[in-house]
Amino acid sequence: MNISVVVPLYNEDESLPELTEWIRKVMLENAFSYEILLVDDGSTDTSWEVIEHLKRSHPEIAGIKFRRNYGKSAALNIGFEAAKGDVVITMDADLQDSPDEIPELYRRITQEKFDLVSGWKQKRHDPLSKTIPTKLYNAATRRMSGIKNLHDFNCGLKAYRKEVVKSIEVYGEMHRYIPVIAKWAGFTRIGEQVVEHRARKYGTTKFGLSRFINGLLDLLSIFFVGKFAKRPMHFFGTMGALSFIGGSICALWIVIDKLVLISNNQQYRNATDQPLFYFALVAIIVGFQLFLTGFVAELVSRSAPERNSYQIEKTV
Repeated sequence: MNISVVVPLYNEDESLPELTEWIRKVMLENAFSYEILLVDDGSTDTSWEVIEHLKRSHPEIAGIKFRRNYGKSAALNIGFEAAKGDVVITMDADLQDSPDEIPELYRRITQEKFDLVSGWKQKRHDPLSKTIPTKLYNAATRRMSGIKNLHDFNCGLKAYRKEVVKSIEVYGEMHRYIPVIAKWAGFTRIGEQVVEHRARKYGTTKFGLSRFINGLLDLLSIFFVGKFAKRPMHFFGTMGALSFIGGSICALWIVIDKLVLISNNQQYRNATDQPLFYFALVAIIVGFQLFLTGFVAELVSRSAPERNSYQIEKTV
């Protein structure tokens, strides 16, 4: 199979018939063998009924329904697990991503040998309250990840080699940083393609202001996990050792200073009367705790439970 199109969705019953028909048209014009995976993230409208109807008419469409709303990352992760195509295309269900971009994305994966090609909505149909924070996060992500050639990490329209989606794990709200996850997994041939961003035709956006706070937390998380997931002791142990050594040096200084004063028959203060004593004590305790945290994290990382366990209600 040439292409798997993975579409995560939440309350998009109005757009699904038009979207799937548009995708089918593009696939037939280019003679692609394909499947369309519609992952219903616990919709409360009639999205699942629409998917069932589309499945009866078009066998290349498959549907997966979550029992409740888990989020876009969960929907993508399950879609990646089910995908069978050599190239996997992801797009949003709100018709803001154009299926006409699929042939070029497919060509760049198969002919230019990219691992991942991410869309760039160079001209956006979004308010400034959304575009300005997005630019700031993209700039921060480029700096922290070292992926300098991407302008829009969070674009829903992306193309992947099959090996990429089968090798990465997307959880929490990490869908914003899939290129970073792919890079940490060893897939470094990452490209970008300018894509059309269309105005929303049906419904309203499902993302609020909390996405910007979550985005910052996710960025810090993915940076830490990417660098230290397999070696947490390197992070916590280093911080703990520095704190412990610094506290020990301060404590030793207090002792030496007291001994010098005693040897010279000079008056001295009790150690507990000096602020440096409490600094040294705290530094030693914190250092010891950080070291223990690193040790426990090492044990956990060797036997970590699965992060992605979702209750699937139905499949078609």
